[in-house]
Amino acid sequence: MSDIRLEPVPGSDPDLQRALSASGLPVEDLEDPGRSFFRALCPDGGPFGYAGIEACGDAVLLRSMVVLPERRGRALGKALAKAVLNAIGDGKAVFLATTSAAPFFAGLGFIVVQRAEVPPAVLSTRQLSGICPASATIMKFTKPPT
Repeated sequence: MSDIRLEPVPGSDPDLQRALSASGLPVEDLEDPGRSFFRALCPDGGPFGYAGIEACGDAVLLRSMVVLPERRGRALGKALAKAVLNAIGDGKAVFLATTSAAPFFAGLGFIVVQRAEVPPAVLSTRQLSGICPASATIMKFTKPPT
């Protein structure tokens, strides 16, 4: 589904916070500076999910991606991830931390990396320095330059 649309929303958006909380994703730092969040809309205009990114110098942290429960099972997670990756500048390294979705992100081209391979700006985010457990899998996707 390539005709989805991303609409910016603030970290304070109650629907964003509810969707993340309901899926067990962290909400502690949503309103900190440097984060951008998006509501994903289907072609009919209805929301189907949320995602966020955090600028980390020359890298980006993909964070808090969720498809609403009533919209799951329709490949919308893949469409959401691709839309967010397309919104990130070319040549950027995109990192994420996950405790349960590594196979999903591997299918999108992310690879598992060790913490020693992660830039300090990404490691120092609240997500990776304290909110996510140390056992979380860290993955990387590199957007090729065009």
